[in-house]
Amino acid sequence: MVQAVDIIKHGGSRPTEKFLRDKLRSSLVAACLSTKAPEGQAEAAADAVCDKVIIWLQQRPEVTSHDIRVVAARHLKSFHPEAAYLYEQHKITI
Repeated sequence: MVQAVDIIKHGGSRPTEKFLRDKLRSSLVAACLSTKAPEGQAEAAADAVCDKVIIWLQQRPEVTSHDIRVVAARHLKSFHPEAAYLYEQHKITI
């Protein structure tokens, strides 16, 4: 279980919020499903990545939302590289 970790949003221009595993999991599942991964595979990958992010968060009282995205994408690459790419590029417009 993660202790209260503050997430600094968008460079500090928005209020901080507490880390929510379910919010991270939902975004990871969505990235996997957007690549047409089966739902079970998407959920399993998201759960595994969330576990790794939580381990990473244990010694940090606050992080940026960007930090979480980078760490989650790095771990997602080992489960689903295509979804990891989409997850990394989420806010980049072409």
